[in-house]
Amino acid sequence: MDSTADDVRARGHPLDDIAVATVDGEGTVVGWSAGAAALLGRTAGDVCGRPLEELVAEVTSPDGGGCGERPSEGRARLRHRSGATVDVVFRWSVLDGAGTHLVLAAPLSAATDWEQGLALLHLLIAQDRMGVAILDTDLRVIRTNITPEMLDGNRVSAGDRFSGILSPEDAESIEIPLRRVLESGVPLIRSRIEVRRVTSVSGRWVMSLSGFRMQDRRGDPTGVAVTVTDHSAQHQIRRNLALLHDSAVRIGSSLDVVRTAQELADVLVPGLGDLATVDLSESVLAGDEPPRIRGGGTQRLTRTATAPGAGEWPAALLGAGEKYPALPDSRALRRLQEGHAVTMDRATVSQALGGSPLDSTFIPDGAHSVVTAPLLGRGFVLGTVSVWRIGQPDPFDETERVLLTEIASRAALGVDNARRYTREHHAAAALQNRLLPRAETDVPAVEAAGIYLPAGGQAGISGDWFDVIALPSLRVALVIGDVIGHGLAATATMGRLRTAIQTFADLELDPTEVLTHVEDLVQRLAAEAPSGQQDSVGATCLYAVYDPVTGRCTLASAGQPQPVVVGPDGAATFVEITPGPPLGVGGVPYESVSVDLPPGSVLGLYTDGVFGLEGFFDAERGMERLRNGLGVHTRPDRSMADIGRDLVADVADRPPHDDVALLLARTRLIAPDHIASWEFPAAPASVGEAREAAMEQLSAWGLDDLSLTTELVVSELVTNAIRYAGGPVGLRLLRENVLICEVADPSNTQPRLVRAGAADEGGRGLLIVARCTSRWGSRYGRHGKTIWTEQPLDGLPEVSVPLFDVA
Repeated sequence: MDSTADDVRARGHPLDDIAVATVDGEGTVVGWSAGAAALLGRTAGDVCGRPLEELVAEVTSPDGGGCGERPSEGRARLRHRSGATVDVVFRWSVLDGAGTHLVLAAPLSAATDWEQGLALLHLLIAQDRMGVAILDTDLRVIRTNITPEMLDGNRVSAGDRFSGILSPEDAESIEIPLRRVLESGVPLIRSRIEVRRVTSVSGRWVMSLSGFRMQDRRGDPTGVAVTVTDHSAQHQIRRNLALLHDSAVRIGSSLDVVRTAQELADVLVPGLGDLATVDLSESVLAGDEPPRIRGGGTQRLTRTATAPGAGEWPAALLGAGEKYPALPDSRALRRLQEGHAVTMDRATVSQALGGSPLDSTFIPDGAHSVVTAPLLGRGFVLGTVSVWRIGQPDPFDETERVLLTEIASRAALGVDNARRYTREHHAAAALQNRLLPRAETDVPAVEAAGIYLPAGGQAGISGDWFDVIALPSLRVALVIGDVIGHGLAATATMGRLRTAIQTFADLELDPTEVLTHVEDLVQRLAAEAPSGQQDSVGATCLYAVYDPVTGRCTLASAGQPQPVVVGPDGAATFVEITPGPPLGVGGVPYESVSVDLPPGSVLGLYTDGVFGLEGFFDAERGMERLRNGLGVHTRPDRSMADIGRDLVADVADRPPHDDVALLLARTRLIAPDHIASWEFPAAPASVGEAREAAMEQLSAWGLDDLSLTTELVVSELVTNAIRYAGGPVGLRLLRENVLICEVADPSNTQPRLVRAGAADEGGRGLLIVARCTSRWGSRYGRHGKTIWTEQPLDGLPEVSVPLFDVA
């Protein structure tokens, strides 16, 4: 016992803190250890031969009977050489029959550490909710509470390593971080590790792993204390919640049925499985409600979306856009049709399909299980969604079946909303198509082609329109317009405006008068609109009249952008026209402008939806790009339809943000030798001269078959003009696809068709004209009016012309 306290502590043994002393029967110290010397700062020479009581300041907590007056154990306060006191835990024991006693003492703090550490270890080892293991420096188990139940039947014994209960790869994934703990001393705190258990039915084990290095007093590592918590259930719950949240965010971002189905498939891979498909009823894709089908047969389903996870979609499987073949009746199929989700293994699916060749069409190679849920919308089965597992080893369980049912239920709302939007969009498109004229028009005045592109996204069909209206005397009206708003209401308004403009066009009014009348109609429509929606009724419109006899085009605009004219030389320019306010604003008169268009010129009218096309950017640059595009694509050998398609080819794969209406018209001139005109004074002799001139011209044109009816028409119209309007009287004949006869006079009196009585001497002129021609009418100019008639070149069928009423 000659060693110093420092030498003793240098050994670093756990018992170094224990002080040992031997005492004879009289209470005198006869032996003193190095630990005692270090504890009280007194050497054996200082203590031996002296009573032990001199070292005891107080027995603070005696426990037990002991020897005589002395307690056998307890707590005491000892005197240190420095004058301080040291709290200790002691035990007094008899060594032999000679009366020698052994006294053991340890610092109270060290004893408390031992007691608490041992209690903590026993507590951890005794509990069964967390696995605890103490590993040596070779990561072999020294002590553990891990039972076979914790590891799905795997027993852990002293001397085992993780490779004995896990696959080599998974064991290494655990031992590598624990070795780092041994080497660095940095604890491993709740590291998430996913491993495969060797005998587990479920296959995967998600655990939280913590590791702490154990070391002696010198700081040398002696092993690792490890805690393991099974978080598989919590991990699945968190994964399911994350998948539900992801589906709520990603599915239903558009009103497109196919895109919504693809969003559903993409959410499920790899979150729930390795491969997903979405199959929808053909009627759903068309916007209609699905039929109620029970049992097998032709399901009328189309594979709408696929998500292969990695790589390309397997060629053998039914691909996107392909229709379902006939299926056999099965219990699983009926369960789906009744609205229930089902889980099946590969063998069950094969049995339900009746085996090959449907197996290769519906079952992916290597797949071992599938979960399928119906897409239920308002009581209808819109389709199904299926998720397969190939690389993921776990089969689908009940929790995942319920999860897919919930996701499918939410997705079905998005699919049904998209379906209903598709139905409304198709209805509006059908109405729009019925209200629009033929896309291509070929009349003597122009060759014209119109293009209409409905808006994509949520904007949908609106009220853009174009029109080509054949007017008397071979003239033609060209119309382009855009109604405010979208949907059926805008389409209906467009139909009403188009009908009104056609009516006003038949009156052969000036373009400014047509727009003024339509302006009044729009204001009436706004007044009839529901409260709060009056401001949403309005439109823009451009109305142009082209005369192929003179080559002159007169235009008036109500808020429409400037038209483009491409001359025969290919030069493209804007028509300098000042647009008036949109229809419905009122208060400002419209102005017209007239331009001469050489034959072969192309007039381009368009709505502002063109500016929303890909690459057109904004109004100013859009107009410039449109002008340049027309200049590039317009060639004499190309049709108007081809030019229009090329002009909007940039949006073939991307619908525009707003409706687009485009009208292109290539002008023509009536050949001069197909026109004959005269002017006569207001004298009776002029009637005969007019008849003679007309007959000579018909003979020159080879239209002698029309001489009789034409002679009657000219005679009656010129006679009426001389009698009621005065002179001069103009006569013009036009020969094209019909024979047109025009008589102009300076009067603005409206001619009326009346039926003369039996005793009346006159009043039958216009009746004769009406019976001798296919149609007739009148128009007004700045000075006077013009009455016109049309006759087919092959003549009219013979008709009876009653000149008198029959009593």
